[in-house]
Amino acid sequence: MDYISPSARQYKANLHCHSNLSDGRLTPQALIQAYQSQGYSILAITDHEAPYDHTAASSPDFLLLTGYEAYIRPSPDCRMDPFGPEIHLNLLAKEPHTTTLIAFDPNFCKYMPPDTAAQRRKAGDLGPRQYNRAYIQRFIDTARDNGYLVTYNHPCWSMESQEDILSYDGCFSLELFNTGSMKISGSEYNLALYDQFLRRGKLLFCHGADDNHNQVPLHDPLSDSFGAWTMLLAEELTYPAVIQALEQGRFYASTGPAITCLTFEGRRVHLEFTEAARAILHMSPKWALSAYDPRGGAITQADFQIPDQVPYVYLSVIGADGSQACTRAFSRAELGI
Repeated sequence: MDYISPSARQYKANLHCHSNLSDGRLTPQALIQAYQSQGYSILAITDHEAPYDHTAASSPDFLLLTGYEAYIRPSPDCRMDPFGPEIHLNLLAKEPHTTTLIAFDPNFCKYMPPDTAAQRRKAGDLGPRQYNRAYIQRFIDTARDNGYLVTYNHPCWSMESQEDILSYDGCFSLELFNTGSMKISGSEYNLALYDQFLRRGKLLFCHGADDNHNQVPLHDPLSDSFGAWTMLLAEELTYPAVIQALEQGRFYASTGPAITCLTFEGRRVHLEFTEAARAILHMSPKWALSAYDPRGGAITQADFQIPDQVPYVYLSVIGADGSQACTRAFSRAELGI
C-alpha cells in the first residue's frame, strides 16, 4: 500500500485559526495573506461559536474551509475557569456553505452579532449548555449528523480528565500539536493520549494546527502562527477533494519534518523524509523500533519490519531541532497482516 507516494502533491493546511470575528486580532483577509506567504494552501478560519463561509476568498492555489470552534464549559454564562476543565471541538463543514449552529446558546455564541446568529440554521439542544458526558456526546453526534467533521482540540489546555476524553465517540481526529497552547505553557504534545485512544480500539486520526489568535506580531517569539500544521494528500486543491482526504485520513501532522514516502508491503515499511535525527515505528509506549545514525548524522529514510501480534502501528520523524512529524495509526486489518 502506497500511503504517501513521492510524486503525490502535499497541501500544507492550518485547520484551526481565529480572526477578529471572534477573539483573534487579524482580519480574515490578513490571515489569508499571512498563510499564503508561508507556503500554506489551505486555511480553516474557525472562530469561536461563529461559523462563517469564507470560501468566496478561495483561489486556485489557496482553499478556505468552512467551520467553527465550539466549546462547552461548566459555567452556564461561559465564564472561563483557568483551573478547571472544558472541551473545545472544531467543526469542519463537509460542504462549503454549511454554517449551522449546533446546540445554540447565546451565552456561548457571544462573538457573533445577535441578528446574524438569528439567521443561522440551528440543530440540537437549544438553551443552556451542560458540561457532562451525555450532553457532550449528543453535541458531537448532532454536529456529525448536520454535516461536520469533528476534531478534539488541545486536550492538555482543556484540562479534561483522561477518562472523559476517552469516553467520547465520533471525533475523527485529535490535535496532536497545537501551537497556541505550546506558546502559553509549553505543553501540547499529545502522543501519549493518542496512544490511549488506539489501545482502546479507537483508531482516530491525528493532526497539527496553530489555533492562532495573533495577539502578538508574527515575528514575535511567542507568535502562535506557523508552528504546527497538517499536510494533506488530496487529489487536487478543491473542497470535495480536501474533505475526502480528511475523511480518509490521508494526512499527517508536523511541526517541521516532511514525509515524502510511506509504503507498506506486508509487514515491511519503507519511510522517506527530509533530513532528521530519528524515525520511529510506534507499536505501544513500551515497544517501538528506531532508525538513526549512531554517529549522530542526519538520515532521510528508514525501513522497518512489523513484528507479529502488533495491533496497530504509526510512525514519527524527529528532526535534529526536536521538531516532529507523525502519521495516523494503521491497524493490522488495514495493512492486511
